[in-house]
Amino acid sequence: MPEANIDHGYEYPAGFLADILRSVKSIAMVGASNDKTKFSYGVLRVLHETGYEMLPINPNPKLKEIRGIPVYHSLQEIDRPVDMVEVFRPKEEFYGIAEQAIEIGAKVLWGQIGVFDDRAAELAESAGLKVVMNRCPKIELFRPFWKPRLDLKI
Repeated sequence: MPEANIDHGYEYPAGFLADILRSVKSIAMVGASNDKTKFSYGVLRVLHETGYEMLPINPNPKLKEIRGIPVYHSLQEIDRPVDMVEVFRPKEEFYGIAEQAIEIGAKVLWGQIGVFDDRAAELAESAGLKVVMNRCPKIELFRPFWKPRLDLKI
């Protein structure tokens, strides 16, 4: 069951984010790009190399794979369970993607940095999904290991 009363405007409890990142295995990335200069490409690469099953979503019919991973052109094309839908699209599209995430039975809806919509969060949470907005899973994945090295010279 999703966490009740999560305040999406402030910091999420560390345990909430850690539980999500520990429990999900498959991540559908809406807005995945094969352009190596795009942030979504770097996040997909790191999450894939970390061991997540990545399911890139890009509507371009000519795009068949990213980093050797088959591309789906919509969430509805995915032929297996999806644990998390990660959104690299404008925040104005988040509500519609929340509807689709519910439709495919995802467990988590994650809006990348800059992607947030309280209505979408409320919709997804009322359908039983956990929701994270305006955060990057790549950053959150490694946050527990960040330790400042104040002894290093600049």
